[in-house]
Amino acid sequence: MKNKFTNYLYCFFLLFAIQSVFSCKEVVNDTSVSNSNIINNENQENYASSKNNLVFDYLPSSTTNAVYKHKGYIFSYNEEYEQSEWVAYELEDGDWKYSEFERPLFNQDPLVITESAHWGNYKKSGYTKGHLCPAGDRKQNQELFEETFYTSNVSPQTYEFNAGVWNRLEQKVRYWAGKYDGLYVVTGGVLNDDLEVIGREHVAVPKYFYKVLMTKDQSKMIAFLVPHKNSKQPLYEFTTSVDEIENITGINFFPKLEDAKENKMEANKSYKNWSF
Repeated sequence: MKNKFTNYLYCFFLLFAIQSVFSCKEVVNDTSVSNSNIINNENQENYASSKNNLVFDYLPSSTTNAVYKHKGYIFSYNEEYEQSEWVAYELEDGDWKYSEFERPLFNQDPLVITESAHWGNYKKSGYTKGHLCPAGDRKQNQELFEETFYTSNVSPQTYEFNAGVWNRLEQKVRYWAGKYDGLYVVTGGVLNDDLEVIGREHVAVPKYFYKVLMTKDQSKMIAFLVPHKNSKQPLYEFTTSVDEIENITGINFFPKLEDAKENKMEANKSYKNWSF
């Protein structure tokens, strides 16, 4: 009887020890991912200067202090609206000219601590999952391509808008990246009160989308504010100043630029030095 009890006791402690090992492993892994992929307002400068994986010296400010990095882009997630307030990335000539990859399914972003919106929110909503960093801009390898299919990188867009004027603008950005030897791109939807929502998680549907671009040599800047509806208007009709985008979003774009240069470039509304 004593031997049987001893055996039971031994098995119990053995199972407990095994469970503890696996539990500790899970915690360590979670902590590792969080520490290496979360950027907050206090360490953005250190991250940018390190040029780790993504060379981007001029990250925007974040209104949520929830900034995360993938290998191909960086984003600031806004849990209230269940999408990113901005996605930032560098685009160089040829980034879109590599292999064709099979489109994966959309998935929740494993980096977002509060969990990004589930793809099911879009089902039967009447809206497509509109990319912020286009999949077509990340064809350097399959990993970068598949990263763009996280729900942190999409926003509800009508099919007509997504395949129409928004697609035209994405193509123009690629053209400029080649012509001007690389761009910094920041893009997102304008998130504010009284927006339509979809799905169980109330994913907001922006009424406007924006893109802010700066050449890598920091010689010029341009901004677009596009109403969420398809349009056949020329793209230059949607240009505005970066200051205006900052005013309506509360985001400070390219804050590491020298102040006098930043103020001058961001106030400029002219598109004349951009080849349309």
